[in-house]
Amino acid sequence: MRLSFIRPMEPELVNQAPKGGEWTHEVKFDGYRTQLIKDADGIRIYTKTGIDWTAKYRPLAAEAASLDAESFIIEAETIVTNEAGLSDFHALRSAISKRPQDLYLVAFDLLHLNGHDLRDMALKDRREILQAMIPTAGRIQFSEALPGAGDAVYYLACEAGLEGIVSKRLDSVYRSGATMKWRKIKCFVEKEMDIIGVKRETGKPAMVLMADNGRYMGGAFVTFKADKRQALWDRVQGKAGAPPPKGLAKEKAEWLKPGLVGRVKFLKGEEKLRHASLKDFREE
Repeated sequence: MRLSFIRPMEPELVNQAPKGGEWTHEVKFDGYRTQLIKDADGIRIYTKTGIDWTAKYRPLAAEAASLDAESFIIEAETIVTNEAGLSDFHALRSAISKRPQDLYLVAFDLLHLNGHDLRDMALKDRREILQAMIPTAGRIQFSEALPGAGDAVYYLACEAGLEGIVSKRLDSVYRSGATMKWRKIKCFVEKEMDIIGVKRETGKPAMVLMADNGRYMGGAFVTFKADKRQALWDRVQGKAGAPPPKGLAKEKAEWLKPGLVGRVKFLKGEEKLRHASLKDFREE
């Protein structure tokens, strides 16, 4: 029987890790969501949207063929690690095209095994079967649960420089699409960027618009107390009147001349600023 790609179950982004013993917590790897299928036709590896990337992931496909099962559908994340041993999203794209032998596949769920659909089984049981299938020390690894309560696990993950954690209900069955039974909690980072504009609309929180090395990153909320906020607007006043940057003419904003720098706190591992706030500012 030829097995078909199953649309992934996706965790919702929340602000804090769930409490209680009915949850399990794993590292949130910074990579590409991947589905690994084995059946009579051999091994196929799919992206999150169901595109066949077996050819790009040839070394992983070869290793997957040796897993001890007639047929399976395994959910995993494809990653590449940096010197610190952390998954590195920015290095991933070039690794896929130039050195696929450096890729790892971290397996975290099992949807199908030897002709049986396991999606109605509890996550805890699916993961137990999966763990027994994955040999240690290979390029295909099992995503271990992190011991401890959710908030402690989250704190340690952020301290270690990880992107965040994924918390899942131990009794959750597998259903395609977004779900609150799985939750992702991302770590925050702080970085200095250029303040290139401000948005001040009545009835809405004020925002500064940021760029990092000339690349537009989006907005960060200004949550300062009155005096510090006033000091920021005074600086903004002196820089106002710049033309809108390329491609941003549609944004309703006051654009600023260069020289104002802000320290922003934002969610790690995102292309643009998310859940961002301005922590401090200075003139260059």
